Amino acid sequence: MTRNGGDVVVEMLGLLSVSHVFGIPGQNALALFDAIRRSELTFVSSRVENNSAFGADGYARATGEVGVLFLSTGPGALTALGALQEAYATGVPLLVIASQVPRAGMGLRRGMLHQLDDQPRSARNVTKSTAVARNSGEIPSLLADAWSLAQSAPAGPVWVEIPQDVLEEPTSVPPVTSVVTSVAQRAPRTELIDAAAALLDGARRPVILAGGGVRRSAGGREALMRLAELLDAPVVSTVGGKGGLAFSHPLSAASWIEDRHTTDLLSDADVLLAVGTAMGEVTSNYFTFAPKGRVIHVDAEHRVLEANHPALAIHADAALALTALADKVTGRPGDGAQTATGLRRAVETRLAGQDLGAELALMADLRAAVPAAAQTFWDMTIAGYWAWSAWDPQDGQFHSAQGAGGLGFAFPAALAAAIGAGERTLAVTGDGGAMYSIAELATARQHDADVTWLIVDDGGYGILREYMTATFGEATATELTRPDFAALAASFGVPAQRVTLEGVGEAIAGTFTTRGPAVVVLPAVLRMFAPT
Repeated sequence: MTRNGGDVVVEMLGLLSVSHVFGIPGQNALALFDAIRRSELTFVSSRVENNSAFGADGYARATGEVGVLFLSTGPGALTALGALQEAYATGVPLLVIASQVPRAGMGLRRGMLHQLDDQPRSARNVTKSTAVARNSGEIPSLLADAWSLAQSAPAGPVWVEIPQDVLEEPTSVPPVTSVVTSVAQRAPRTELIDAAAALLDGARRPVILAGGGVRRSAGGREALMRLAELLDAPVVSTVGGKGGLAFSHPLSAASWIEDRHTTDLLSDADVLLAVGTAMGEVTSNYFTFAPKGRVIHVDAEHRVLEANHPALAIHADAALALTALADKVTGRPGDGAQTATGLRRAVETRLAGQDLGAELALMADLRAAVPAAAQTFWDMTIAGYWAWSAWDPQDGQFHSAQGAGGLGFAFPAALAAAIGAGERTLAVTGDGGAMYSIAELATARQHDADVTWLIVDDGGYGILREYMTATFGEATATELTRPDFAALAASFGVPAQRVTLEGVGEAIAGTFTTRGPAVVVLPAVLRMFAPT
């Protein structure tokens, strides 16, 4: 058979050791899918493009690989942008290969199906770069460059667009047998490390704020623990930074970032080392964090440095900066462990003074039910907001959509992660968020994915109901008509059960002894804890 541009794409993906691709077939991209048929790639076909992008995101987070996403032209490409915003905000490496109308129609209004005036322009706000292959000879180098850029700190989605005729036409490009990639490392400048080390050596109350950049940076966790132990400094984890330092470590102050005790600890530090975090809205307890001492801010994304607070800014990869600091500082004893323990006890005492028995029991029961090494995925829902602060990832990984804050992340991401990692995952959503991804029950059944989906059904957008009631005295447009989720799941051939708060832990634990997808529906109205 005559090779074409689609074959060149698939050959490159094979050389890049890609095993899974996510997406939905589209008219302009059919040559890509025909080439997949002749390859060893596993294609995971979602039912909505936004969920395909969430799937590629979840796969990348769970496996540590680059998520690969095939998008069709126009409506398909645009539908995925909301999910790409989450990957872009969170720093998840994705290679997006989007089809395009034939070259003769690009930039014109010829009335071609799916045609956009400027498709790459739509993607530029949620990707690190965009490129268009004008002929099949450009495909190998464009994909290699995109692959490298997607992983270079700060990681993120990269967009390569290929017109339909380039994919379909016979190519004279020889079969691709070699690939050259170069993932850029961002090392810290020596003089900045010297200055930061001097500040940390002179600190009496140092605190470390560990963000998602620590988790995503190769060697970041080990470097963080080494530096924290040298400084004897308590470590607060952001939502994205959960697991950067194990909660079981004596220096871990956990991740109660929406709690005034934690905000005060960060504010009162005479030197705060913030690594891999923008210190943004959630991490700063909704911009109430006000540092009294010096701030050292380390991040591979230069635009977040000093965006919210003056600091000694170090533009660098988290692991490289932490390692350099650990090599430079002078170890000393301190009271970091006592401070961390005191903070966690203070939080427990404050929560005990609120009427939160149901919520605390739910978090405890879920944590006991889910294996320590399982990866969990949380949507923008009250249970997810609780998990931001309360969930201990133990030996697994914690993933949520707090980067961009869109609904519908958890289930398609957990589904793809289960397929890629080969282990059961847990997704937690509300009933509102569940409707964004309900169609992916078909994907879960088609691929027999080992994914457990907990839907907390409170009859509406629960967190918005709470926010509006607190602010305006009454909620508007938050109440929702919804299906019988258990019956709907059963119609897809997915086992489902309705449970009570008392029985949810047992039900979730039971799904981890089975194979294939499972749905657990919990009718319950939860409340958020008061942050002060």
